[in-house]
Amino acid sequence: MLSYILKRCAAAIPLLAVLSFISFTLIQLPPGDYGDQIKNYAITLSGMSEADAEILAQDYRVRHGLDKPFHTQYLNWMKGILTEGDFGFSFNSNKPISELVADRLPMTLFIALLCHLGATLFGAALGIVAARKQYTWIDNLTTLFAFIGMTTPRFVLSLIMLYWLVFIVGSSHVAALFSPEFALAPWSFAKFVNLMQHIWPVLLVAIYGGMAQNLRVMRSNVLDVMQAQYVETAKAKGLSSRRVLFKHIVPNALHPLIMYQGVALPYMIAGELEVAIVFSLPTVGPLIVESMAIQDIYVVSTFMMLLAATLVIGNLLADLLLAALDPRIRLA
Repeated sequence: MLSYILKRCAAAIPLLAVLSFISFTLIQLPPGDYGDQIKNYAITLSGMSEADAEILAQDYRVRHGLDKPFHTQYLNWMKGILTEGDFGFSFNSNKPISELVADRLPMTLFIALLCHLGATLFGAALGIVAARKQYTWIDNLTTLFAFIGMTTPRFVLSLIMLYWLVFIVGSSHVAALFSPEFALAPWSFAKFVNLMQHIWPVLLVAIYGGMAQNLRVMRSNVLDVMQAQYVETAKAKGLSSRRVLFKHIVPNALHPLIMYQGVALPYMIAGELEVAIVFSLPTVGPLIVESMAIQDIYVVSTFMMLLAATLVIGNLLADLLLAALDPRIRLA
């Protein structure tokens, strides 16, 4: 098992390198750079002439390496990551990107993992119920529920939720993770409860979309396994329907669902980003959008690479869980 993990990690290195190059290339495609932002700021905020503002912008480009060719900028960025663990410098925030990562990424991953866990557990449970009640009103209702969740964009659900919270409920601090009295307080159980009171709309919207997909996957898996010969044999031996379900059907129906989790984890992270952008929460999503608008290249490239790494990690964890569940995979 250890050799398998090491091989998968080694295979992930070139993949991450390619993904980092693609993300760095995409942010460089639009014309201009952050020096243009400096020029615009100088003209609009200080009344500087266009010629003087261009000199200021060019000096900024030279000091931060933006005047160098594309490949040189990319190689310097990767060299800093590999040799010093330095992801670069945020032009807009005027701080190292490692500080932005430490500030934004943990909360983003925490919310995304909560969404992923909730979507998987609730989706799998409802999928089992729908399969056992096939073609009944319960199955039809859950199918309709899943169809709406899978086809409605999450930003639309987020806008509906935001409208309801602001104009119907009259909720305050919608775009915050904590109430003012807890914003700078050390972590405690009360602060955690306050966090959950603020992020439950994000969890609800993100879980709904992921749960609908998990429901459909689990329902289909259970129906397939129910037709297997060993299930009929277990029933013929006189085993109770509950024991057949949880001892023979569900464990075997979980295999495709666990394999799906490798793709579902990045999907849930993307869902969290999408909802967080609508709610303007201080997580990774709004920061990426803001940085893309002003071409803060190292911020966007770093977070895109880190989020892409979750796809690799998600697939690895799914394979490990599948191996722990199925002895045949461990022996192979």
